Amino acid sequence: MTTDFRKATPWSEQRASHADRERAVRCLQQATVEGRLDFHELDERLEQALGARTHGELAVLTADLQATEGEGRDAEPDRPPVLRGGLHGAVRKGRWKVPPRLTAYGGMGGVVLDFTQADCRLRTVDIEAHGQMAGVTIVVPDDWSVDTDRIEPGLGGITDRTTPDHAADAPHVRLTGNGGMAGIVVRHPKPRERRRLERERKALASG
Repeated sequence: MTTDFRKATPWSEQRASHADRERAVRCLQQATVEGRLDFHELDERLEQALGARTHGELAVLTADLQATEGEGRDAEPDRPPVLRGGLHGAVRKGRWKVPPRLTAYGGMGGVVLDFTQADCRLRTVDIEAHGQMAGVTIVVPDDWSVDTDRIEPGLGGITDRTTPDHAADAPHVRLTGNGGMAGIVVRHPKPRERRRLERERKALASG
């Protein structure tokens, strides 16, 4: 008779796979980017995570950091959407519906928020941006206005390349947050991006 060890063994005592350990490592690294762990704690936990044999051992290392595991997940109803650059970066572009408020953490990979093709029916959009190690880039249409006065520059600073000319009924972006190490850049589309947008517009018009 064959014994089903998975049914007989509690989850916490079941053997962890390489993928399980890698998920724990990503969680710990993201927590460090967000300031939840310092580098000494990171080193200690990484060593334990890489040597963990069971799910229970991994769970102990990340139990107080579960909020960092939902990288890129939808926000709770009472909280604004959050984009996290993490290790590999995050990009929001193309056709997407703009919420009244959103938050971006550059992390180690950076975040790009591109509003040039977004569906925005709001007069005001509040963005909380934290440049952290890789920065946050925000691209807005020519007729949008941007207020950067409430950003804390940090080491990386805030670079505003938008023009003062904007339509009176166009959306207005209010930025808060901190430039961090890499800074925050706000700009209009570059020439190459404009050409791509024009090609896409003509393709849609031609059906």
